[in-house]
Amino acid sequence: MLLFLLFSLVGTAALATDNGLPNLSDITAAEAFINASEVAVIGFFETPLEERFGYKEFVEAVKNVKPIPVALCSDKEAWARFSIVSDTIAIFRKADNHQENLQLSEAKKIEADGLARFITMNEIRYITEYNQVTAVGLFQSEVKTHLLLFINRGSADYESLKDKLAALAQEFVGKFLFVLIHGVKSNEKSLGYFGLTLRDLPRIGIYDSNSDMKWLMPEGEISTERVREFCQSFLEGDLKDVKQAGTLDPKTEL
Repeated sequence: MLLFLLFSLVGTAALATDNGLPNLSDITAAEAFINASEVAVIGFFETPLEERFGYKEFVEAVKNVKPIPVALCSDKEAWARFSIVSDTIAIFRKADNHQENLQLSEAKKIEADGLARFITMNEIRYITEYNQVTAVGLFQSEVKTHLLLFINRGSADYESLKDKLAALAQEFVGKFLFVLIHGVKSNEKSLGYFGLTLRDLPRIGIYDSNSDMKWLMPEGEISTERVREFCQSFLEGDLKDVKQAGTLDPKTEL
């Protein structure tokens, strides 16, 4: 069962409900809850909660997703602050400064499984693991350029590289989404698109969906400085004249 994070926000501003979800009683509590995590989910429901369309399904859904901070909010000033006009499930993300809303009044049918998928699909973090579900949210984001870490999960530098890039991603909010692509069979097409095999990992790449172009960072140490320079080279337009990944032998430098 999902262990919900109960935040000590401002005294009694966040009160636990019968289902264990904190109830955010004002704007200050809501903002503190959102700011405390990379991703946060708030169910904006009017009271009494049990009578609201989709409420029971929402409570059931959040039991079946991996740990994400989840809360409820009925305060109308907080609703106005986040442009909520009716019962809504909202996901707040720092990775691309985005608020993703599901307005329940516009849904013909609400099911717990569908709400769980909505939450998981939109759980974009500073570094997001690529899979069939998160791919939807990644490509729906307004940030269309992805910095990719291709890596085998069992490699000795797996955790250190993942943490290093997650920290670097905070410098490029609104410019890149940082994406982790594991070297597994289900991702073979993604690796092949960049001209890579499992033996070539770890590698760093950039994919720009606006132009449908892709590049690999030259082989060598995957340091914070090199990845930062690689990102800057894209932003400054220096990669436009560089051959795309997949058009070269993967061991040939750009």
